[in-house]
Amino acid sequence: MKKRFLIAAAIALFGVSGVALGAMHFHQVHPGEYDPAKTHLVNGAWLMGIGCPTNAKYAPYPATTATSTYTDPACPSGDSRDKHNEGLFLAKTGPNENHAEPFAELKGLKGVAITELGYDNRKSGSTTDLRGSTCSVQAPMFQLHTKSGDVYYIGCMSPPPDTQTAGDGYIRLRWGAGTTLNAYKNGSVLTNIYNMKFDKAYIVFQDGYGGATADQSKFGLAVLDNIDVNRVLVGEGPTDPN
Repeated sequence: MKKRFLIAAAIALFGVSGVALGAMHFHQVHPGEYDPAKTHLVNGAWLMGIGCPTNAKYAPYPATTATSTYTDPACPSGDSRDKHNEGLFLAKTGPNENHAEPFAELKGLKGVAITELGYDNRKSGSTTDLRGSTCSVQAPMFQLHTKSGDVYYIGCMSPPPDTQTAGDGYIRLRWGAGTTLNAYKNGSVLTNIYNMKFDKAYIVFQDGYGGATADQSKFGLAVLDNIDVNRVLVGEGPTDPN
């Protein structure tokens, strides 16, 4: 399985670092863009109104006040701090080979033993459904860095999620079952990382309009919500940290 290491350059460029805490303090997901050539073809941001609704108020036509609530079946739980139904927008426009990608850093995980990862993806049916957000080997993809320099990858389709919960417009994807949480060490060796600790953690989006996984990645865009680490959910954040 071929993986790229674009985000490593972004780390060196921006000086991104985790919070040196041994306990669980995951509460922020900061989006950004790695675009050294300034192509302006990638974007990462939290945006209002595009997330997975959990007890969201709405106004049934022709009402002009929000008197009803709606929850997508994929998202029975969400981030209680999210008051504007925010979603994490990740887009890469144009060819895969463009040396650029959006990403989001998962803050506060340095030294935390990871047992579960996941997110809600704005997509219908399942990970193999071509409708909706990209769900491929490389996008969206967890990228976990150790102090020793190893990098572990969990893509939307590879390894496949342990559970999928389909909703009306989203699917909830979770990796981690029992004492097993599989990831590809340095992009090749499937490894159980359950209870491992990492120095830095990201979600990266490397697929544009085509490539080896064109059927799954040609859309070049995904909307995520409720980023899950050890069952702690983050569903809101800044438009851009830069």
